[in-house]
Amino acid sequence: MARSGTAYVNLGRRWSRRDAMPSRAVLESRLSSKGDETITKCCYPGKPGANRVYSPRTVNVPFKFPFLPRDYLPSRLIDPFRFFHSIMTIILTPYWSNGVQKLKMAPQPPPKPKQGLAPPVLDNDVHSVRCLAQLRSKESSLEKYIYLSALKHENPDMFYKLCLNNMAEFTPIIYTPVVGEACQKWSHIYRRPEGMYISIKDKGKIRSVLNNWPKLDDARIAVVTDGSRILGLGDLGVNGMGISVGKLSLYIAGAGIRPHSTVPICLDFGTNTQKYLDDPLYMGLRQRRIGDDEMIEFMDEFMHEMSVAFPKLLIQFEDFSTDHAFMWLERFRNKYPLFNDDIQGTGAVVLSGFINAAKLSSEASGKPLTSHRILFFGAGSAGVGVAMQLMSFFTLQGLSEKEARERIWLVDSQGLIFDARGPMAEHKKYFSRRDYAGPPIKDILDIIEYVKPTALLGLSTISNAFHAGVIQAMATLNPRPIIFPLSNPVKLSECSFQDAVQHTDGQVLFASGSPFPEMEWKGKMLYPGQGNNMYIFPGLGLGAILARATSITDTMVEASSLGLAESLTPDERSVDLLYPRIERIRDIGALIAKEVIRAAQKAGVDRSTDLRSMSDEELLAFVSAKMWSPMF
Repeated sequence: MARSGTAYVNLGRRWSRRDAMPSRAVLESRLSSKGDETITKCCYPGKPGANRVYSPRTVNVPFKFPFLPRDYLPSRLIDPFRFFHSIMTIILTPYWSNGVQKLKMAPQPPPKPKQGLAPPVLDNDVHSVRCLAQLRSKESSLEKYIYLSALKHENPDMFYKLCLNNMAEFTPIIYTPVVGEACQKWSHIYRRPEGMYISIKDKGKIRSVLNNWPKLDDARIAVVTDGSRILGLGDLGVNGMGISVGKLSLYIAGAGIRPHSTVPICLDFGTNTQKYLDDPLYMGLRQRRIGDDEMIEFMDEFMHEMSVAFPKLLIQFEDFSTDHAFMWLERFRNKYPLFNDDIQGTGAVVLSGFINAAKLSSEASGKPLTSHRILFFGAGSAGVGVAMQLMSFFTLQGLSEKEARERIWLVDSQGLIFDARGPMAEHKKYFSRRDYAGPPIKDILDIIEYVKPTALLGLSTISNAFHAGVIQAMATLNPRPIIFPLSNPVKLSECSFQDAVQHTDGQVLFASGSPFPEMEWKGKMLYPGQGNNMYIFPGLGLGAILARATSITDTMVEASSLGLAESLTPDERSVDLLYPRIERIRDIGALIAKEVIRAAQKAGVDRSTDLRSMSDEELLAFVSAKMWSPMF
């Protein structure tokens, strides 16, 4: 036990009771300056042996009430001031910064309530069962969403513990499809502030708004939307904040991004949806969306001020309208570390599932992988983004870019896209067919007959677009047709898993954007794939953050996709799964992050250069160790 008297950690000098104690930040800085070798364990001012040096990195600090300031203590330590004499143990963990190993205080477990402020028997394990029972007692999906949002706010460790232990159950609630309904009703179910709302009225003073964020120094990743194209639900205005919140919950659950380092942001440019403008509870600006010139000025200011206020931040753009999604990605991707999940993330996750599906399809047909022909039904930002990413499938097989492009066809609301059809949006031109000059082909069955695709991908948000006739036409052409209805939410999916199975006699290779239940067919259990972006963006984000990437390159996105494709276990391959089981999301996230870091290193955009010398095994262990976990 400590002797009576006031004692402090000695960091190169002695402090007396009359001296000002350093703040916690200064303490950590001084501890870090001692490096990896030694630190001074404790010191009694004026006592013999006060300057003894100890190792490793545990610092016992005897103290006497009331001379040790409260801001010196780890924020989550049980309040020590109820003890007259006690010992505080600070556990220091090493970390690397600019090639120098430093020390910082390890996070502490959540404090237990003081005696009398909680029931006599409150066990965390039992409480987790209680919380899960409360969730399952809710009758509607929206009620479950509201309950989990409250739990996350009040007890984030419990929320994420339950989420990690029940990923298959929680994912559809905290993200698609339930988040779609939550966004539509966001202004009605709003409970408490969460995230940042920055409106066009803040133009010219965005920096002052950003400075109001309570954890500026901790921020590492932001999900930014303007609510103009939420899932397949259209322009929801500020109600789109639910997307940013939901995505960041998946970053935390899927890749161990620390909760306090996430920043949900919704930009309010107005809304063109009249029912929200007429809704007395709507929380956004009551005006129609601004024009492009004013929006460009705002976005230039916003992105610059974000880089100043949050110098270590990675930005994910989410659910912008098609034209603006491409515009902002091209305008800013080479200036700041950012990516667009609708364009790049969706493309990466679909590429991964397609790689595994194409192998199974070619195995059944006996044809080479280079023979695949892909038909896209839907040519918005997601459709074109996926098509761009799937070109990698063919170039990886040795084809040229021109040859890869010739194996992809796009269909929009006017039918097959081809040059002779006339004027078209800029983002569609790259895949516009140059080898067809006949009359317009509008009916999807006629297009299938002309193209003879091996794979049909839907990103149209048109429910039942892949009707029985379409599915049967694909089955006639292919022993194992690839059918990916990728539109969200479920009600906008181009077809259901049950329909795809029935009309292909169970031979379909299926992946959807939203979850469908497994089903039994002729005595065999069949499992639908879900091309959910949450397989990709958590690991992609974690890898970019750990590499301190200056930009997100196409090769980093491709690496995330290939890492996901290779993550299937032998058991998962034995039942023809196209994606790994969601319960393994942490392992998958770590593997993807490692591949992303390696790709960043090859592209020369990494600033954490000390990671280059690590072996793959060491790097994977490093990534896993960096993942935050709930402290229960």
